[in-house]
Amino acid sequence: MDFRRLIERAREHATTRPKSVGQRLASGQQPTVLFITCADSRIVTSHITGAEPGSVFELRTAGNVIPQYRLEAPSSEMATIEFAVVQLGVSEVVVCGHSHCGAVSALHGADIGHLPTMRGWLARHARTGAAAADPALREEGRQHVLEQLRNLETYPFVRDRLHTGDLRVHGWFYDIETGEVSTSVAAAFQPL
Repeated sequence: MDFRRLIERAREHATTRPKSVGQRLASGQQPTVLFITCADSRIVTSHITGAEPGSVFELRTAGNVIPQYRLEAPSSEMATIEFAVVQLGVSEVVVCGHSHCGAVSALHGADIGHLPTMRGWLARHARTGAAAADPALREEGRQHVLEQLRNLETYPFVRDRLHTGDLRVHGWFYDIETGEVSTSVAAAFQPL
């Protein structure tokens, strides 16, 4: 889609959206889900989930990387997770990885020397692995999601709410080619 079409769609949106929707959204947000996924343009949370505006709080970051909790080294990701869990009180967190992920590819040997910031981010916050056999990086992507779930559990406010049963955490994997979503169950993935 070219940029002119994006502008046209934005103008149409303002005239076609019912005023009641805008009024409801302006009164505040009450999402029930924090959806953490990759910044990849092929991942569109509302298309995957059918979520309505205001129901999902999104965190999009390169490779859906969640840094381990370290109060002395705050990050945008940490602040977003804290806001969603503590302030908004979401009851569900989904960490959603995907096939054909560039960040996961880099973690398994793809050359990103021309992206020094990305290389540094991944080196600080994710483990690298052996070269991948599957060019779609499905198994590697699933394992990456499980690692991010472990990182999420280092957040004290996440652990506290998990312990009380007020929060549930889910690992999802979206296959770009098929559109299928699988979920982690006992460190394995199965279709939703």
